[in-house]
Amino acid sequence: MNIAAVLLAAGASKRFGENNKLLSDLGGKPLIRRVAEAVVSSGVEVVVVTGCDRPQIEKALEGLTLRFAHNLNWESGMGESIAVGVMALGQQVQGAFVVPGDLPFLTSDLIKDLMAVFMESRGALITYPTTCMGEQRNPVLWPRRFFSSLAALSGSLGAKQLLRNCAGSQKQAHVFDESAYADIDAPADLEAARSRLNVANP
Repeated sequence: MNIAAVLLAAGASKRFGENNKLLSDLGGKPLIRRVAEAVVSSGVEVVVVTGCDRPQIEKALEGLTLRFAHNLNWESGMGESIAVGVMALGQQVQGAFVVPGDLPFLTSDLIKDLMAVFMESRGALITYPTTCMGEQRNPVLWPRRFFSSLAALSGSLGAKQLLRNCAGSQKQAHVFDESAYADIDAPADLEAARSRLNVANP
């Protein structure tokens, strides 16, 4: 089954402060490159949606097997970026991850595990990781039948409302290592991620 990923790297990360969090150094490489390497190494086709700081994002991802789709209207929010990414996918793609660019501990193994769960439904059900409390986390793997709805998104809400409206078409995958989908919103989150990396790689 042909699976792709839309990697979101268009935002200005205003909550983070003056700097673009996706370009912040984490373990000797930009955050967005850490995430992109995990997605690429899972073997899926990758489309990176750029917006703010487009040249710097593209430079940070040099040498990786992926392609770019630029969202000219990136300031309108995540919904538009998801739409741009989905519209850039090929006709043969049967499922697509929507991957926020700020998941520092995302692994190719998690992506492969989600794909395996997706295959169990023969690519029919929206698949995503959950916490032990059953809370939805990212990335979310969408079947092709939802691509037209994703391509119609706009504004800042992303796909959360669409996901809520599709409650009967979902499959959850519990992930025991909840750090795998921890994201970075504030400088304190980045410092915590750096500390965790230092502990893991003294």
